[in-house]
Amino acid sequence: MPRLSDDFISEIKYRNDLGELAASYMQLKRRGRNLVGLCPFHGEKTPSFNIYTENGSFYCFGCGVGGDIITFVMKIENLDYMEAVKFLAERAGMSMPEDDYDDSVSKLRTRIYEANREAARFFYAKLMSKEGAEGLAYLRNRGLADSTIRHFGLGFAPDERFALGNHLRSRGFTENEMIAANLVFKSRSGNSVLDRFYNRVMFPIIDVRGNVIAFGGRIMTDQKPKYLNTSDTLVFNKSYNLFSLNNAKNSKNDALILCEGYMDVISLNQAGFTNAVATLGTALTADQAALMKRYCKEVIICYDADEAGQKATARAIDILRRAGLVVKVISIPDGKDPDEFIRRHGDKGHAAFQNVLDNSGNDMEYRMLKLKSRYDLNNPQDKLNYLNEGVKLLCELDNPMERDIYASRLSDETDVSKASILEQVKQGMRRKERYRRKNEFSQLQKDISARDDRINPQHASNLRAVSAEENLIAFLVNNPDKLVYIHEKLRPEDFTTDFNRNLFEYFSVRIIKQQDPMTALSMDFTADEQAKIVRIVNSGADLPRTQQALDEYIDIILDEKAKPTESDIRNSTQDEFTNLFSRLKDKHE
Repeated sequence: MPRLSDDFISEIKYRNDLGELAASYMQLKRRGRNLVGLCPFHGEKTPSFNIYTENGSFYCFGCGVGGDIITFVMKIENLDYMEAVKFLAERAGMSMPEDDYDDSVSKLRTRIYEANREAARFFYAKLMSKEGAEGLAYLRNRGLADSTIRHFGLGFAPDERFALGNHLRSRGFTENEMIAANLVFKSRSGNSVLDRFYNRVMFPIIDVRGNVIAFGGRIMTDQKPKYLNTSDTLVFNKSYNLFSLNNAKNSKNDALILCEGYMDVISLNQAGFTNAVATLGTALTADQAALMKRYCKEVIICYDADEAGQKATARAIDILRRAGLVVKVISIPDGKDPDEFIRRHGDKGHAAFQNVLDNSGNDMEYRMLKLKSRYDLNNPQDKLNYLNEGVKLLCELDNPMERDIYASRLSDETDVSKASILEQVKQGMRRKERYRRKNEFSQLQKDISARDDRINPQHASNLRAVSAEENLIAFLVNNPDKLVYIHEKLRPEDFTTDFNRNLFEYFSVRIIKQQDPMTALSMDFTADEQAKIVRIVNSGADLPRTQQALDEYIDIILDEKAKPTESDIRNSTQDEFTNLFSRLKDKHE
């Protein structure tokens, strides 16, 4: 990990307020001293993301992510440590120090960005040359104007295996940099590198900061795969990014249109719908849903009408709903995709698609229609199956008015009383609530038993000791003036668990050096360790800060340390065992 001075990091944090920065990505509300909101890193309906304004840290009780402002930027902007520090320094108008630190990974990221940008220029130039005539004809035949081609930076990879590699080499890029960007790869013989993309129309993938991070390419022949995408690199992860989000985030619309492919998005943009995005060759992920949640409140799913598209729609509805988004579904007439539909309507494409948008139903209406299409309501068994499946859908609705509306629809369609349907829904929701409570209780038992504590694996077998150790560490961080008193009573070796012992020593050293205990967390600990430390420190902040409480923590730690271990008992002589037993008996009488 690159090492920067504490003074510099302290100044970075002083000039960048975590609450203010986080508010630019999410909605926050004040709760006492803290700020709370829906976590930007995972989908949720109830706020579990907390910002602790007193020490500039955050923790999400839903997904367990936590840390300081540098960690927040690393996570939300997909940056490494040094890039996050630079991001915050630039935001605060500060210059980076000229210390000799190792920023090789950061430099490689920068070179990948530069290589991708140069590759995008190369592909665009080829598209506009004789070599790209086939690709340009393809795009124009798909109804794209030259201004749209230019706006999206579309290009063409020539039907050669060394063209891009040779070009980038002439621009000063090394073989390793090109491979790291996944623009070329080693041949089987290992004697040369080959272009990853050739004879393809190229679609640059651009992040919300304007960096070219990857490419998608469509082959000009019947060869498979039809579409080829950049593999994951230091700057790109297909599960965390969306095509054209850089355009959609600037749209004044409060909804995003979620499409299946690049051409759908580009056609919609050309028709005036700049809020369209697409996944990158994979099914929608929870991370992509959480990303969309930062920029909109509603997502309109616009997938193909074929069987694969409908399955993808059903899956996307569940993921988007769990992310706390309002979901609508477009049904395009005649089973066309957005690109085909808009091209068919020519100059009236915008108005025609706007009409489809205006008549789109919410996800519940879509699922009810799909469900109904599977059953013959004149058949008693089919009618019963339809009712049972419909009741399950109604149980998913949190809003009582929504449940009432769709219960009325079910009643009208089946001639079954609405009261009977709502009674079934009530029973289903009771079962659902029992299941939820059972899961919560099971998770609580896990938390109490500490069976899943990967950071402090000794926790589960030392519950009482760890509780006292964590409370004492929180007390120390929040009351550093008590360090001398604590050191008079405790030594690091009195701690039962290695992780807490190391943490106690770490904070002690920083306090002795008159450094803020929490300043260097993102430099000195892993992301998972930071999250645990933040939880320990901030959970302990609400505990009593009295001398009596401190003495109790110390007494418990010493008491637990004095207890004989299984090994002590197993290896003791008869006299030693008698003495151990006597000491324990005296201590508890």
